Amino acid sequence: MLDKRRACCLIGADRSSVRHRRPDDRDLREVLRGAAGTHRRFGCRRLHVILRRDGHVLNRKRTRRLYREEGLSVRRRRSRSRKRAIGTRAPLVTEAMANARWSIDFVQDQFANGRRFRILNVIGDVTKESPSAVADTSISGQRVARELTALIARRGKPGVIVSDSGTEFTSNAILERAGKMQMRWHYIAPGKPMQNGNCEAFNGRMRRWRSCTTTCCPYTAPWTCQ
Repeated sequence: MLDKRRACCLIGADRSSVRHRRPDDRDLREVLRGAAGTHRRFGCRRLHVILRRDGHVLNRKRTRRLYREEGLSVRRRRSRSRKRAIGTRAPLVTEAMANARWSIDFVQDQFANGRRFRILNVIGDVTKESPSAVADTSISGQRVARELTALIARRGKPGVIVSDSGTEFTSNAILERAGKMQMRWHYIAPGKPMQNGNCEAFNGRMRRWRSCTTTCCPYTAPWTCQ
């Protein structure tokens, strides 16, 4: 019977690799499954950001391996005609105080020449005011993170932020910024805009008012801080 040193020499294997044993991943797998169940439309990269934000030490390759072994790949939807409600159905309790809850959403419109622009509206659900309305032709997830950071520096941190699951609000920039600032973020169920009713009502009033405007700056000015 050959000893380990001789056997490794014959097959050209390193003894440290032969002695290596993979650490127990049961706890980490359970956390990963829980995060994937809570955020069902999040892929491997976004789940990796959530695990790192919660204090777990692992690199992207390990997250990808566990993600693949657990069979957590996001299934592609065959048809876009039917929307599936994914997310919590529990009511979101809000305290009657300023900055208790902010609702954010986009309004889209176009100029007379056909060029489109977007407005990022932030609504205080308790005070019924709009502390910020950012208009631009393109607003990315990083831009949303910067605008929220500047608004929090002026107005203070909200208790919770409510939004839909759009790509701008589920981007890595938003997830990382929310983790660093310890902000609580609540995503409404897909296809259920009434769960963000305050912001939807505000957006509707803004759309009805748009007929007498020609530029995006007067479009947003009367709505902020009122």
